[in-house]
Amino acid sequence: MPPTSRPLRKLGFLTIGLFDEADPRRGHESTLEIIELGERLGFDSAWLRHRHLQYGISSPVAVMAAASQRTSRIELGTAVIPLGWENPLRLAEDLATVDVLSGGRVNPGVSVGPPMHYEQVKEALYPDTADAEDFSYERVRRLLAFVRGESATRFSGVEGFETFSDHVQPHSPGLGRRMWYGGGSLGSARWAGEQGMNFLVSSVVKAEGAEGPDFDFAEIQLSHIRAFRAHHPDGENARVSQGLVVIPTDSATPEQRARYEEYAAKRTPRTTSPQGPARLLFAPDIVGTSEEIAERLRAHAAFREVDEVAFALPFTFEHEDYVQILTDMATKLGPALGWRTSN
Repeated sequence: MPPTSRPLRKLGFLTIGLFDEADPRRGHESTLEIIELGERLGFDSAWLRHRHLQYGISSPVAVMAAASQRTSRIELGTAVIPLGWENPLRLAEDLATVDVLSGGRVNPGVSVGPPMHYEQVKEALYPDTADAEDFSYERVRRLLAFVRGESATRFSGVEGFETFSDHVQPHSPGLGRRMWYGGGSLGSARWAGEQGMNFLVSSVVKAEGAEGPDFDFAEIQLSHIRAFRAHHPDGENARVSQGLVVIPTDSATPEQRARYEEYAAKRTPRTTSPQGPARLLFAPDIVGTSEEIAERLRAHAAFREVDEVAFALPFTFEHEDYVQILTDMATKLGPALGWRTSN
């Protein structure tokens, strides 16, 4: 079995933060408790998915703010904020504020494109400018400029008793180096590298150039990682984090193992060929003991190119399932991949 070319340096996890519509507080509390558990177990990072008009985290920045006051070490990220829903100037203010409150632990991940179901939501989201909104990379450029301290207005100085700044306040100097782009195509990989961002890869890629049965998820993702680093000022040292779905079963009960395997089996058909007009290719979920998962990851061409992961937790499991999965990740899977906690 080929060894990992990069020892696993950072272990993270990603959660969607599901909640019951009838009791949303309980679901959000569960997410915060999972982040607290992650810190106790020694995880390097906890990442939040973003879901609008669904029963998952709609405001990850607010959840990160709460988590920052209940933790002291673990890094807090978003994977990812879809910028089509955001005003880059206002988002820059929110991100900088939470970064200051957390002591510099925020890792914002973003993406571009029109909001999902835009035709149905555009009048609520942009009643006067829906047809003029720009959902291109320019939206990310604006956010990066504001986060990195570039001018946001032509006015500054004192007016009466108030003092005004020409750039976003508060300014958190290190935040600009912790901005991530979530991409699954060669174009997004190249662009993120050129902007000096970090790069988030997940369990979804575009099967560009792959026809018929001639495609391989790991090889496609590997090409994205290499394209990103080839266009990044830091070259081979540019940061990439991988977010596959892995479910260790070392301490799971027989009932949990059966449920996990059923979950993965239901999702397997979408991994056999590219899906939809965008030709999206999904990676299979990996269920098994930590040693079995580690063996499969060591054989994954893209995994061998990274030293950071943010393993995605399945969407629909219970709180106690996440406790078991995270505990096995930190105590079994991470060490099997060469990771050592900094706790």
